[in-house]
Amino acid sequence: MSRSINYASSPLLTSKTPVWRSKFIVAVIAIGFICLMGRAAYIQVINNNFFKRQGEVRFVRTLDLPANRGKILDRNGLILASSVLAPSVWAIPEDVEIEDAKLVKLAKLLDMPKKELSQKLNDEDKSFVWLKRQVDEANARSIETLGIKGVYLRNEYKRKYPEGDAAASIMGYANVDGKGLGGVELAFNHELAGQVGSRKVIKNRLGQVVENIGEQRPPTAGKDQQLSIDSRIQFFAFQKLRDAVIEHKANSGSAVVLDVVTGEVLALANYPVGNNNSKKEGMNGAQMRNRALSDTFEPGSTMKPFIAALALERGFAKPETVIQTAPGRMTIGGATISDAHPHGELTVNQIIQKSSNVGVVKLAMQTQPKEMWDMFDQIGMGQKPQLTFPGVVSGKLRAYKNWRPIEQATMSYGYGLSCSLFQLAHAYTIFAREGQIIPLTLTKNNERVVGAQVFKPQHAVAVRNMLNMATSAGGTAPKAQTIGYSVGGKTGTAHIQEGKGYASKKYRGFFVGLAPVENPRIVVAVMIEEPKNGKYYGGDVAAPVFSETVQQTLRILGVQPDMTVKPQIVYAAVEESF
Repeated sequence: MSRSINYASSPLLTSKTPVWRSKFIVAVIAIGFICLMGRAAYIQVINNNFFKRQGEVRFVRTLDLPANRGKILDRNGLILASSVLAPSVWAIPEDVEIEDAKLVKLAKLLDMPKKELSQKLNDEDKSFVWLKRQVDEANARSIETLGIKGVYLRNEYKRKYPEGDAAASIMGYANVDGKGLGGVELAFNHELAGQVGSRKVIKNRLGQVVENIGEQRPPTAGKDQQLSIDSRIQFFAFQKLRDAVIEHKANSGSAVVLDVVTGEVLALANYPVGNNNSKKEGMNGAQMRNRALSDTFEPGSTMKPFIAALALERGFAKPETVIQTAPGRMTIGGATISDAHPHGELTVNQIIQKSSNVGVVKLAMQTQPKEMWDMFDQIGMGQKPQLTFPGVVSGKLRAYKNWRPIEQATMSYGYGLSCSLFQLAHAYTIFAREGQIIPLTLTKNNERVVGAQVFKPQHAVAVRNMLNMATSAGGTAPKAQTIGYSVGGKTGTAHIQEGKGYASKKYRGFFVGLAPVENPRIVVAVMIEEPKNGKYYGGDVAAPVFSETVQQTLRILGVQPDMTVKPQIVYAAVEESF
């Protein structure tokens, strides 16, 4: 007979846990799974954009695509500045794995000491470091073949200047980031720079691009700029200027060449100048500035033709009017004004020809200070030239109400006011354009410009004949004569200011003139700063540069000779007064 056994009745088998507790645990586990499912739905569906954005912050990068900087061209379309491919080398220091032999090769290709390279690569606190910007493409390819982990290349553009030193002071330069830092590069930076492009990519933890996402925005290349500069004239003027500075052991020199028909600047030469093709040589402000535009000086005797023109304009003198300059000196307000040599009676023509201080002062003192000031103002003294170029200066012209008689007198022969060589060349366009001063431009212009009338045409022509006499026998600048072309111009020699006075043995020599005389096409101005080789008169140091520059320029422009081509005859120069 079977008998049932009640195991639950055993104290060892009887469960003391309430049934509700087991049900509670199951319920908690179920609720946990429901929460996880809800969280997943929240991340993947409800708030997906937020979490996607957070992921992108960590792995998505926007890379700049550099724009190709626009070219700078001369008036004939020849390249003065262009951009070439120049990859840059960068690294992630913590990821770099390199053998000593490869380190030596890399240092050599980067042209840097091994120690310096090691310091950059050992800086594990940085996740990015430039090893070198803008290396030669051949070196970049060699670096790539080394296959060094953690070292990468990025394509960039480097600026090249084919004309080198000859045009460096005009071009200026652009830095490694493609920003213009001087000259035309700075003046037209906005137009040349273009617009940087971009692309979105996903990078891995090693900084490598693994995927492109979204649409790329391609870069927009900068606009080309065509200048009025003629590279041939620029090179020749620079070459002759350089030779003169070296020959006369001068501190520096500048030259300006203007087309008086179109108002174009054909050349702006300076020496010495920095090398804008190399970041290692001479890249300082003193050498890179364009002295013809940025440096001011007292123009000396080059102002005398304007006083003669004013005298003709006011009607109290004619070219043949005789002025007594004996005994070669005169006193105004306790100060003595002297000529280099006493001349006696001189016509107005001869006053300019022989550069007589006394003669010019006697003409000037017949005018009112306001009349002189108005004339100086009209020819551009004390005014900043309207030229698209950084560093252009205005010079100095004091208000006429404060002039003393001695100051009016000294201003007539170029002391007591200041201007740049460019301003001086600009003023001389008045004599080339029958009394008009014309606007000037640094960009190409093929049309004849119209200027503002300063002097009557007949008076401008009369002064132009005086300038021609100054370069002939009995004048101060026979060395300005040019084979095949008639020229006219005026010498200038001035003491250099030092402190509150003038240095006794420091001079500045310059010459400004035009050619051909009967139908001028160009104005050329030359300045030699502090020559130390025995000669310092403008007729000796600056006039020869003018002569050779004029001859070459007119030939390049296709201007027919207006004189019989014969061996040049140079007469002994008259020593100018300054």
